[in-house]
Amino acid sequence: MQGEAMQLGGGEEACKDPGNPPATGHQVRDRAAPSHSSPPFPSTESSSSEEHEDEQHKPVASLPEDAVVEILSRVPYRSLRRFKCVSKPWLALCSDPKIRKRCPQTLSGFFHFSRDGLKFHNLPRGGPPIVDPSMSFLRESYIHVQLVQCCSSLLLCQCLKSTPEGGYPYEFVVCNPATEKWAVIPPISLPGREERSLLDQINVFLGFDTAAPSRFVLFVPQRSVCETAEVAIYSSQTGRWTSVQNEWGDQTIPVGNRECAFVNGTMHMTTLYSWVATVDAEGKVCRKFKLPYVSSSDTFGVPGSTGHSQGHFYAWQINNYSDCQLYVWVLEDYDSGKWTLKHTVNVLELFGRHHRKNTESYTMFAIHPERNLIFLTDRKEMTVSYDMDSQKVHVICTSGEFLGGLPYTPCFADWPSDGHS
Repeated sequence: MQGEAMQLGGGEEACKDPGNPPATGHQVRDRAAPSHSSPPFPSTESSSSEEHEDEQHKPVASLPEDAVVEILSRVPYRSLRRFKCVSKPWLALCSDPKIRKRCPQTLSGFFHFSRDGLKFHNLPRGGPPIVDPSMSFLRESYIHVQLVQCCSSLLLCQCLKSTPEGGYPYEFVVCNPATEKWAVIPPISLPGREERSLLDQINVFLGFDTAAPSRFVLFVPQRSVCETAEVAIYSSQTGRWTSVQNEWGDQTIPVGNRECAFVNGTMHMTTLYSWVATVDAEGKVCRKFKLPYVSSSDTFGVPGSTGHSQGHFYAWQINNYSDCQLYVWVLEDYDSGKWTLKHTVNVLELFGRHHRKNTESYTMFAIHPERNLIFLTDRKEMTVSYDMDSQKVHVICTSGEFLGGLPYTPCFADWPSDGHS
């Protein structure tokens, strides 16, 4: 299969070099890790009174169980992980699946590739990775695993399996690193046609929405010479493949697995020649529209990437060959393909630099799914976040250990019944 793939590796500690803030006109937030907030119930600090200590270790003694579950269900999962360290009763309480499934989830970090393999960078920084980037739960069944795509909470992986006959067949697997459950994707099987292996496909796109966590969808464009006239669609709910014919026409060859976004049940695929081709999970609606440019006379290529935030589809572009200006657009109307310029800022200012050197190149690699917060890197040593509302810059890393990655939001919803665990 063509395209990039990340080989899974070991875990990661947070960047050890917080670095210095850029000398920028934008306000910079404190780079230190936030202080750990106290649990909503009494702590378990040592006391000379044995009775007092016993009381401190009983976090649910004075509240009904339903009330405790309701309170903790509103606590972010990262906080629940910290609360588990308070005591054994807290460990049991915060491990309750009823609480874990209901606790609010948000962007928790990024999967990213390093010399040592795949790693995970927490947001906010500090502590061990919130998930195991080595995917040890897959290692029992596969001898080699590569990350192909991350869509919100699920990973699409290409896995090599050793057989008693001595063969080494590859399988495509969709897994949830938070619950360590996974499912093998069957070959493309459509009525009246020969079965086709996913390995023979150039692009496979994973779609998953935490708002509808009971299923995931795979989209596989079927290419001809210069266009994509058909898309094969797999639903985990039915366990079957279907196909849809589209009217995208020519110039609709997808760029790759990373240049896509699953928004409101619809897959958005960036194609060559600066188009976006969309198809919904049911295969009922297919659209095609142009990506925005800075101006008609400044068409210097495809925007750096696309993504989704707060239910909208976004595109962004940095002119690294001129003034390093960043442009962020939001799609306002699908029928007309109307874009609105949401924000623009000079990237050099965000990194505290006065001019661009010939070797410097900047990338915006993600947008927060729930906030007007974007993430950028200079591809060499520094990574920052920038709040488009407050115009504050936050330095994430200056050591070069984290230079962008795939955004990840944990999800603990029940897996389809045929999944592995």
